[in-house]
Amino acid sequence: MKYVDDYRDREAVRHLADAIARAMTRPWTIMEVCGGQTHAIVRFGLDTLLPEGLTLVHGPGCPVCVTPAHLIDASIAIARHPGTILCSFGDMLRVPGSKDDLFRAKSEGADVRIVYSPMDALRLATANPDREIVFFAVGFETTAPANAMAVHQARARGVRNFSILCSHVLVPPAMEAVIEAPDNRVQGFLAAGHVCAIMGWEEYLPISRRHRVPIVVTGFEPVDILQGVLLCVRQLEEGRAEVENQYARWVSREGNAAAQQVIREVFRVIPRDWRGIGTIPGSGFGLSEAYADFDATRRFALDDGPESGLESGCISGSILQGRCKPKDCPHFGTRCRPEHPLGATMVSDEGACAAYFRYRQAELEILA
Repeated sequence: MKYVDDYRDREAVRHLADAIARAMTRPWTIMEVCGGQTHAIVRFGLDTLLPEGLTLVHGPGCPVCVTPAHLIDASIAIARHPGTILCSFGDMLRVPGSKDDLFRAKSEGADVRIVYSPMDALRLATANPDREIVFFAVGFETTAPANAMAVHQARARGVRNFSILCSHVLVPPAMEAVIEAPDNRVQGFLAAGHVCAIMGWEEYLPISRRHRVPIVVTGFEPVDILQGVLLCVRQLEEGRAEVENQYARWVSREGNAAAQQVIREVFRVIPRDWRGIGTIPGSGFGLSEAYADFDATRRFALDDGPESGLESGCISGSILQGRCKPKDCPHFGTRCRPEHPLGATMVSDEGACAAYFRYRQAELEILA
């Protein structure tokens, strides 16, 4: 219990771990979708508390990690364009493209600024009418409403020097891609609670029914995660395949109707490249035709090229699909480290490899 000794609800954690052990009669493999859940599992050692035969694998749940290299390259090209300010959340600046990252571009004179909201970028556009302001819009459905509202407000106010470079990815198609893979071993899912707070959980019903897989909408605290695991194990043991909502204090069946409305108005569903995985049909948001003038790729005449290959030996695609864990990679902690990531799962703090590097170095015998 060395990991959870400092956690405020450690007795509840112990109780839930015991309940999971009592509920199990056979081996199961469950995937947590979100990188935030992965970090909680690794940080607090929740996987070490589970009974033998119950395996947690880590899904494609980090939008920064799966942003394809060609979009990073596009952001760098925009940042280096004269008269342009490229705005981004801070976690995107050190994500490598095919050659460079935004930190390098900034150090070489590009005007790259960290913002805390897309509305910060819109305010910059209003204050600098002689500059082109581009916001690098990355995220799951969780951040889509704010990004959509910024574009909506820009058009309503007549702010013509504002655009977004859109890299939104959608969770349900990624889950289906995992299930439909020929070598899939995932038998149940812990769905991302923050995504479902926006979108609700009805869209998971056809996935659960079609593939006969339990899906439990789960929060991010250790107690949330273990409750989600317990609900999923009970379904598996009883032969059920349903959608359950552990995160009911934040998530409703319908989700946030106002947020969904602005998403539908501003965005359209498109295929999206996922770094380390490839193209997943219907798995991303792009700007709708009504808002196409705010698409930075059109404004700067950039090619939306295919995903570039990963460096030799990287197994991040297998990690993102639950087939492997970071410790299975021969380069983990040696050639591949946060300051020099080889693949998707190490490029962001929320990636599975980054989580293991931060919290499991000693037990994995990795040199700091």
